[in-house]
Amino acid sequence: MSDFHRSPADSPFRHASEERDLAPQFVLPMVVRIEKAAPPARTDALETAARAVLVMLSDARSTGDGEWAEAVRDWQDARIRKVVRRARGAEWRRAEALPGITVTGKAAEVRVFPPVPLDGWPKDLARLQVSGTDLDDPEAPDAAEPGVPVLWLNPELDMSAGKAMAQAGHGAQLAWWALPEPERTAWREAGFPLAVRTAAPGRWRELTGSGLPLVRDAGFTEIAPGSCTVVADHPALR
Repeated sequence: MSDFHRSPADSPFRHASEERDLAPQFVLPMVVRIEKAAPPARTDALETAARAVLVMLSDARSTGDGEWAEAVRDWQDARIRKVVRRARGAEWRRAEALPGITVTGKAAEVRVFPPVPLDGWPKDLARLQVSGTDLDDPEAPDAAEPGVPVLWLNPELDMSAGKAMAQAGHGAQLAWWALPEPERTAWREAGFPLAVRTAAPGRWRELTGSGLPLVRDAGFTEIAPGSCTVVADHPALR
């Protein structure tokens, strides 16, 4: 779970303590399918999680008078948090039966659900494990294709795949919020192409000073509060 930072004063991602900390707190549940015999590759899972967040944000049910819109607004009025849990077999089938959206990558499957109160998880999601989301890439991922938005991970942080999936989702969300409406529409209509890659140390220093959307973690799990985890490098934001 994390806080975020971007520059506009009215952003729900600001890191400083403020009135929204007094509001009821919500979380965006995400579940990754990890079958024992065929776990997804780490990068595939991270990229699929980031797209799942974008699909949820742009879904008609999440906006206007949509059935999830009030929950999404309440979530965004407070600190924006995401938690990734894992499921397989019957657990996954029960998760799929709940209202939400399943997004598929090359092999990864991630289901994202409407925001819920921190203490109000549906029982079929609450019983799922957060731990055990350690995933690997069989081979180093190729360089991102030219023109594709890249979510750059901090090379100095060691995060579980579940933690990194949430951070990639944060980065995608910051990019979404920062984009003008025409660029949002173009990205959505293209199917939200994106890549998640770990930056080289020198490149990371350049990125964090570039003015691009930057995720700072709240430090609830795994890493120190205020750690910079992701830079969202969308071509339209350069």
